[in-house]
Amino acid sequence: MGKLTARERASLPDRAFAYIDAQGGRRLPIHDEAHVRNALARFDRVEFEDEAAREQARRRLLNAARRFGILPVGFVAAQLRPDRGSPDFSKLPTGSVTFLMTDIERSTRLAERLGDRYAPLLKDVRALVRIAGRRRGGRRVDSHGDEYLTVFETPEGAIEAAIEIQRSLAIRRWPGKIDCRVRAGIHTGHPTLTESGYVGLAVNTVSRVCYVGHGGQIVVSGATRTAVAPSLPDGIRFTSLGRHRLTGLSRPVSLYQVRADGLSETFPPIRVG
Repeated sequence: MGKLTARERASLPDRAFAYIDAQGGRRLPIHDEAHVRNALARFDRVEFEDEAAREQARRRLLNAARRFGILPVGFVAAQLRPDRGSPDFSKLPTGSVTFLMTDIERSTRLAERLGDRYAPLLKDVRALVRIAGRRRGGRRVDSHGDEYLTVFETPEGAIEAAIEIQRSLAIRRWPGKIDCRVRAGIHTGHPTLTESGYVGLAVNTVSRVCYVGHGGQIVVSGATRTAVAPSLPDGIRFTSLGRHRLTGLSRPVSLYQVRADGLSETFPPIRVG
C-alpha cells in the first residue's frame, strides 16, 4: 500500500477518514480496501480525545470494513471492542468515595498557541494524572478534553495523588518553555453508581471545586477535610479558603487549600462570586 501524498490526502472528503480530531486533523483513511486494513491494524495506536471520539471512529471503521468485505478477527477484533479503554463501572467503589478532578488551566489558549503540538502535551498530562492516580489506588471514571476524573476509596489516596501530580508538573519542562499548569479539585460524597457511571451531587460538586481553583493549586471540600482528618498523612496541611456558594449548588461549600512540601502556596483568590 503506497503512502498517501499530501495532495492525495487533501483531495479526499472527510468521510474517507475514520477519525477527525477537534483541530481538524484527519486520521485513519478508509477510502479503499488497503487503507481500511491498515486502519484496522493501527486503530489501537491512535490517541483519541475521548471515548466518544473513539466510539465514533470505531463505528466508521467497522462500517468501512463491512463495505469491503473485511472481517476483523483475532487481535484486531479485540482492539475494536466498544468498551476497550473504558472503565468497568461494575467494579468501581460504592458508598463513601472521594473524587479527584483535574483540568488544564487556560487549555483553549494553549491549544490555539500550540496547534498540532497540543495533542502530545494533552497525552503527556493525562498519562501523568493516570499514573499518579493508580499509584494511590485510584480508578479512572471519565476523561473528556483536558478534564480527568478519578475515584478513590479513601480521601488520603486522592490527596496524595493530587500532590504527586502537582509536584511532577512543577518540575516538568515543556518544549518551547510552555507553562502548563493543572487545577485539582477533591470532594468526598456518596454518589450513585449506575451502569454508565456515577451520578449525583458528589459528581457535580467535585467539578465545581476544581473549577474555582488555579493551576498548581489543590482545593478540597470540607467533606473531604473531615473525612481525611483521622488518617491525614504526615506533612499535609490545610488552609481555609472560606465557605462559598458554588455555581449550581444550593448550599455553600467549605473549601480548603492543600499545603505540602513542593507545592506552590500563593495563588489569586478562588474564582467564585
